[in-house]
Amino acid sequence: MKKPITVISALMVVMLVGINLESVAQIDKGRQTLEDVIAEQEQDVYTLRFLDAVTGKPVEGADVMVANVGTFKTDSAGRAVFPKQPDGLYKTIFKKSGYITAVYNVDVVAETIFKNRFAVSPVMDIRQFRVVLDWDQQPLDLDAHFVKSNTYHISYRNTRVLADGTGMLDLDDMDGFGPETITVETIDANGTYDFFVHNYSAHEKPASPNLSVSKATVRVYSGNRLLKTYQIPANFTEKIWNVFKVVNGQVE
Repeated sequence: MKKPITVISALMVVMLVGINLESVAQIDKGRQTLEDVIAEQEQDVYTLRFLDAVTGKPVEGADVMVANVGTFKTDSAGRAVFPKQPDGLYKTIFKKSGYITAVYNVDVVAETIFKNRFAVSPVMDIRQFRVVLDWDQQPLDLDAHFVKSNTYHISYRNTRVLADGTGMLDLDDMDGFGPETITVETIDANGTYDFFVHNYSAHEKPASPNLSVSKATVRVYSGNRLLKTYQIPANFTEKIWNVFKVVNGQVE
C-alpha cells in the first residue's frame, strides 16, 4: 500500500535538501534527493544512485546485487530501486561492462539509507591510479588534493600535471555530493605521495558544516580494482582530512 507524502513531510524534505540552492547543479541534486525521499515514502522502496566517477553522469544498465534481496538494473538516471528492508548493513555489488566491479556496504538506519549515491570508476590502464571522493549534500565544497613530494600537487588550483606522466583532476565538484576524481598514469615506486581532503566551504564560510557531517568516502583504485575505501571518522572537526600516503608503491 502506498504511503501518501504529507505537506509537512514534504516541507521537511525541502529543508533537508537545502533552501539556499545557488546553482543549477545544486537545484538538480536537491530535486533528486527529494524524488528519492518521496519514492521511499510512497512506494516502500530504497533508491541507490550510481554516477561515473570521471564524467559525473548517471550510469545506466548496470547490475546492482543487494545481498539477500536481489539484483536490480540501473535506469537512465543511474537509479537502482529495491524493496525496503530492515535496518542493517547490506553488501552491494556493482557490475557493468566498462566499469570496475566494486563492493559497497549500504547502511540502512532508522528506515533510511545512510548514503545512497556512489561514484563508480571506468576501467583503466593497469598502471593507472585513481582516487574518488564523494560525500553528502553538506558541506557543499570539498576539495581533493594529491601531492607527490617535491614534484606536483593536483587540486582545483592545478588540475593537470605532466611531471612524471599525465595526472589530472578529472572532476571538480562545488555543489555537494561530488564526486571529485583524480587519476594519474603511473605511481613512482620510489616516490612519496599524500592524499587529503580540504573542507573548502569552511574556509570560505566558517559557519559551514564540518567534515564529520559530510559522510565523505574516499575510494582508491589501482590495477583495475577497488583497492581501499576510507570513511570520514565520526566527530571529525578539522578542516583537512589526511586520508592516506603512498610510499614505495604501497598505500598506507
